[in-house]
Amino acid sequence: MNILLTVILGGIVGWLGSIVMKTNAQMGMIANVVVGIIGSLLGFGVASWLGIAADNTIVQLLVALVGAIVLIAVLKRSRSSNRADAAISGLRRRRGAAVC
Repeated sequence: MNILLTVILGGIVGWLGSIVMKTNAQMGMIANVVVGIIGSLLGFGVASWLGIAADNTIVQLLVALVGAIVLIAVLKRSRSSNRADAAISGLRRRRGAAVC
């Protein structure tokens, strides 16, 4: 029962995080669940490290949502930097081919 509840709440948190970060159209249901669960773990880890106590349900959901939002932001940033690196290396290859 706990696993089912974790998956459902993870999906909701991931879905809300994807709406906030405007990646809802890019993410499917499984990605929302994964981002929600990992983001919740990230959020609770950071909250614990900062000494923030998530005592009630509202605070717990907010901590999980912030964790999912941070995770999506990091993933977006890493994906965009990978695309930029690929574009730069593609330009170098084209220049090298034109010169040779």
